[in-house]
Amino acid sequence: MTGDNPAPAMPSAPSAIEAADGVGERLLTFSYLGWWFSCAAQQVDAQTFRPVVFCRAHGGVDVEGPEHRLPPDTDNVAYGSEAEALRHAEQQAIRWAHDRTGDGQGRF
Repeated sequence: MTGDNPAPAMPSAPSAIEAADGVGERLLTFSYLGWWFSCAAQQVDAQTFRPVVFCRAHGGVDVEGPEHRLPPDTDNVAYGSEAEALRHAEQQAIRWAHDRTGDGQGRF
């Protein structure tokens, strides 16, 4: 990556995603342990993708509360494929939920 072509800005929420954000069309959305997650892969350059995870609490059938973007959980936030970055985003969401429910074991 050069200074001539800066990485796209990280979207603040799924509702703020636009084509210019570099986030692929795939948005993996699921509920887990009382949280609603939306995961995506943001294209940084021609060969690199980074995971993006949004969450909000949900109660019963309805999703409640504001959307929050999780910070990167590792220094290595660049992956060689969209699928790899999306898989990491899903794993990050699951670990994040376990860390907040008292089960820090992160079982999958």
